[in-house]
Amino acid sequence: MILFIREYSFLLVAIGLGVAAGFFLLSNKPKWNDFLAFGVVVAALIVSWVILHPVQTPLMDDAKKVQSLIGAGTPVLLEFQSPY
Repeated sequence: MILFIREYSFLLVAIGLGVAAGFFLLSNKPKWNDFLAFGVVVAALIVSWVILHPVQTPLMDDAKKVQSLIGAGTPVLLEFQSPY
């Protein structure tokens, strides 16, 4: 359960923001511009999710191997790099 919340926290927050935006924008006799604003908010949240969602990297198997070495009595040197 904690793993689900950690991996999909963005999605849970986005759903909460979508519900809040829908409540505030569509609560009192909405006009066309209220529907348009709500559509823009939902579209922005969907685009954000598509860009930022968690994916499995090709190095995931190496990470599992390193995790098995850590704490097994074998010295492990970790080097972190970034392509930026």
